Amino acid sequence: MSTDIPGDDVAKGADLTKNDLSEGSRAMTLADSDFATDRREHDMRSALLDYWHRIRAGELGALPAVLGLISLVVLFTALKPDTFLSKGNMANLSVQALPITILAMGLVFVLLLGEIDLAAGVASGLCAAVLAKLITDAGQPWYTAVLSGVAIGIVIGTSIGWLVSVLRIPSFVVTLAFFLGLQGVTLKLIGEGGTVPVRDEVIVALSNKNMPIWLGWALAGVCVAGYTATQLLRWRRQHVRRLHSKPVEFVIAQCAVVAAALLISTYVLSLDRAPSPLITLGGIPWGVPLVGALLIVCTFVLGRTAYGRHIYAVGGNSEAARRAGINVTRIRISVFMIASGLAAVSGIVAASRLNSVATNAGGGNTLLYAVGAAVIGGTSLFGGRGKARDAVLGGLVIALIDNGLGLLGTSAYLSYLITGLVLLLAASIDALARRRRSSTGR
Repeated sequence: MSTDIPGDDVAKGADLTKNDLSEGSRAMTLADSDFATDRREHDMRSALLDYWHRIRAGELGALPAVLGLISLVVLFTALKPDTFLSKGNMANLSVQALPITILAMGLVFVLLLGEIDLAAGVASGLCAAVLAKLITDAGQPWYTAVLSGVAIGIVIGTSIGWLVSVLRIPSFVVTLAFFLGLQGVTLKLIGEGGTVPVRDEVIVALSNKNMPIWLGWALAGVCVAGYTATQLLRWRRQHVRRLHSKPVEFVIAQCAVVAAALLISTYVLSLDRAPSPLITLGGIPWGVPLVGALLIVCTFVLGRTAYGRHIYAVGGNSEAARRAGINVTRIRISVFMIASGLAAVSGIVAASRLNSVATNAGGGNTLLYAVGAAVIGGTSLFGGRGKARDAVLGGLVIALIDNGLGLLGTSAYLSYLITGLVLLLAASIDALARRRRSSTGR
């Protein structure tokens, strides 16, 4: 007489179930692995398609400025192959772009709010005049003169920001009044038709002296390593937290492009460009790392701080930002302070390049070129869109146009016409891109 033992059947069933589950787990793991591999292979294609869709939707970013730079380089190289890409002209081009780039970098903050600062150019001239008078007439050291000039710029920006934010006077009217008034102050300070020389070695070195070649290469290496490490660490943090991120191939390619640009620029500027074999002239001008440092700081402020996010929020919709608890008045005042502070630095660099400050310093086309540089670089005139890099790209475009037309011996009126057309084209692209973004709901 045999008896069935239910416990044995249960144990056998449990073993079978366990084996089935383990088989299923292995299959699922394999499927997950295959899916992950497919997803990795699809990342690059998806990123390219996403970028193309964003361009079609009006998210152009710095693409027009980059294409403009490439087109101008090709054009002027074809027209002046012997002189445009010469070592001396490349160094001259880098120095020529410094004042406009720094001034445009400050204006980016103002334009992000949809405001305008018409007084930035003449404010740079007044601050440079203060520096020159303190060094030449008062015998003050360069650092005291620089701090005083920058402080004057911040005071000007605070005054403009208070009138715009607290009294609610349109920025166009306020800055136009300052544009006229500050020219009068500069005229009184220097004297009608006068010029104040700038002879301090440190100030003059900003635009007229070069770094040691070894220091230039060391600085380029540090910048490449720092940028690459920052981008890869950012990608890793996003990847670990399962956040949306660019494909690692994109990140590596982006780092490679930036590294190539920095290293090639360092190589070109490190070549001996002296007209005589009896002397040696090479190295990166001291003003270039100054712009690089300002670019890093401004990029960090706008992209990595709560203050920067508040600027974009106010520029996108000030009423929504106010209801979200952002102090809109404080943000408005601060951006004018930053713009005028950087305008002071721009004026100091311009005084270094010319070795003097005249009554018309910061006037003429200075402001128009700076605004044009920011807009050409990709900053929107309607607020809420733009980056510090736009000032650098746009400043290079403006400097390339001015430099290339000068080499061609073009008449002054043609230079104005061409620069104006480029600015109009950039503003038109901005307006069309904004309309496209609105139609696509971005």
